[in-house]
Amino acid sequence: MKIYVSADIEGVAGIAHWNECDKTKADYKKFAQQMTLEVKAACEGANEAGASEIWVNDAHDTGRNIDHSLLPKNTRIIRGWSGHPYSMMQEIDNSFDASILIGYHSYSSSAGNLLAHTMSGQFQSIKINEMLLSEFLISTYTSNLEQVPVVFLSGDAAICKFGREFSNNIATVATFKGVGESIIGEHPTKIAEEIKEKVMVALKSDMSKCSFKMPNSFIVEIDFKKPSKAYRNSFYTGMKQVSDTRLVFEAKEYFEVLRMLVFVLSF
Repeated sequence: MKIYVSADIEGVAGIAHWNECDKTKADYKKFAQQMTLEVKAACEGANEAGASEIWVNDAHDTGRNIDHSLLPKNTRIIRGWSGHPYSMMQEIDNSFDASILIGYHSYSSSAGNLLAHTMSGQFQSIKINEMLLSEFLISTYTSNLEQVPVVFLSGDAAICKFGREFSNNIATVATFKGVGESIIGEHPTKIAEEIKEKVMVALKSDMSKCSFKMPNSFIVEIDFKKPSKAYRNSFYTGMKQVSDTRLVFEAKEYFEVLRMLVFVLSF
């Protein structure tokens, strides 16, 4: 069994400030370690379920957060950013049996996590087919595009709730609940233990139940914070500007959405 793990940091246990996910800040090291431990727990759960090979995408900021030496020996790691539109799911293909998302967080403008965002902080909100777009949704669609079901998600309680509503069969572990500019969470060791157990159970279950039919077409609405950003990105092929800050992009293929996102939201 070949497993793909995509990991972020804004949804790991205990994180509650931007300094804690910024490599240049003193608070960062502790939470990079927690990110590593939660990924390790997921890998151990996968191995107990029978995984022979695990690929880990270090998908936060610089892409250089996880201590690979602490992970099981049957793991490969993706560090840094290639620029491929699959982004947080780089190298996913149909040779994988399942995907696991660790440390994910709520979408931009959500109250469920004070670190909520989607890819970058330059816009107020982004929707796809009228749903507020999170990195969970981007990664889940990407994995499903390659016919690989996302069977497990960990992160803040709000994104876990959305994940269960989107896919009734996905297993989740909520690392904390966001309340205003605070978080309420369980002990980080307990969280890691729960991740290991639920990943193992998810991979022993009927994973095909986490697959779904992709939409026939996509409408993406982006509401920028600054009119100048909307103006600049309105020149992307196929983009329509409908107000000073709002752009709309339509596509038949999801890969075209990913291509647009990697160019428009990365600058």
